[in-house]
This record gives sequence, C-alpha cells and structure tokens, in this order.
Amino acid sequence: MAATSRTPSVSVPGIPPQPGLRERKKLRTRTEIRRATYRLIAEQGYDATTVEQIAEAAEVSPSTVFRYFPAKEDIVLSDEYDRALAAALRARPAGEPPLESLRQVLTGTLAAFLATGEQELRQRARLMVEVPALRVRMAQSMADTAKELAGVLAARGGRAPDDLAVRVFVAAVLGAVREVTLYWGEHGQQGDLVAMVGQALDTLEGGPAL
Repeated sequence: MAATSRTPSVSVPGIPPQPGLRERKKLRTRTEIRRATYRLIAEQGYDATTVEQIAEAAEVSPSTVFRYFPAKEDIVLSDEYDRALAAALRARPAGEPPLESLRQVLTGTLAAFLATGEQELRQRARLMVEVPALRVRMAQSMADTAKELAGVLAARGGRAPDDLAVRVFVAAVLGAVREVTLYWGEHGQQGDLVAMVGQALDTLEGGPAL
C-alpha cells in the first residue's frame, strides 16, 4: 500500500476520537511504520523484510520501531482500532446482552477498518494464512485482547475480574472472529467479512451446535 502523508483518524462507534498533539504524533509514527512495512512486504515478501529496512523506509531508527512494536509480527497484526475496543465496549448500554455488545463493538470496528484500510486488512489476512509466525503471534495478541474485554464485561456484571465463565465466553467470541478471518484469507478474501463475522456470532447465540 502506497504511503501518504495523511494519517487516518480512528473512529469506533460510540467513542469519538479526541487525541492530543502528542498522541497524534505517536499515531502518525505508528501509521508510517505500518505503511512502510506493508509496502516492503508487498515488494519483497514477509521473511525478506527486516526491521532495519522498515526503519529506513519509515525514516525512523530501528529502536523507534521496536519502541512502538515489540516484534515485526506486531507491526502486521496491530492497528489503532485494537486500543479502542475496550473503551467501545464500556460505552455499550449496561443492560445489553454481552454477546450483542461484543457483536456491535467487533463488527462496528471491523466495518470502520474496512472503510479506511481495506487493502491493509486484505494483505494482513493473506499473510496470516501464509506466515505461521503471524498466526502464533495473533493467538498471543488475542489472548491479551480477550483478557481486557473480559475485564470490562466482568465489571459490568459485578463479577470478579478473572471470572472463568466470562473469560471462556469472550475467548469463544474472539475465536469465532479469528476463524472467520482465517477462512476469509484462505478463500481469497471473497465475501462480506462483516456479515460473515455476524453469522459466526449467530452460532454462539444459543450455544454451539452443528
């Protein structure tokens, strides 16, 4: 994806973005690093792309790359929407069923990502299928996200922060999203990804069944 000088604003339904100057600068740096990474990967492949090359293309130092992204896999897998998920979930109505809250947050965030970074999302899905290291790192990343979202739902329901039932519930929901994304990537990114995620979550409505 070609680099541009414009940094897209992050908008998740229910959470209007209001970053300060310092945060906007950080966001701009993160975005340029990610754009440079995707551009280099498109040109020469994932394995051949080094952090040093990414730093040079983004006009930052390798240490700056690592300050924003602990590993090369994180550059591909993370985005600015990740950090807004918990806040968006907290903004959902207190009496709303947990599955519906997660559905609205996840599909809304995904739709927003597709509207501003569809090519990046398509390239990410393809790489997730092709690069085993990315799938391993994605599992770790989703575990962190699940813990944060489970904490929000536990607090809303007056449960302990590490309530097992809540953790299992959130893990099941995120697992469904993960499998849909992999399926979409394996099948050439054909179909409406948002609708597919919604259909997958439908299977959890009354408990998994075949």
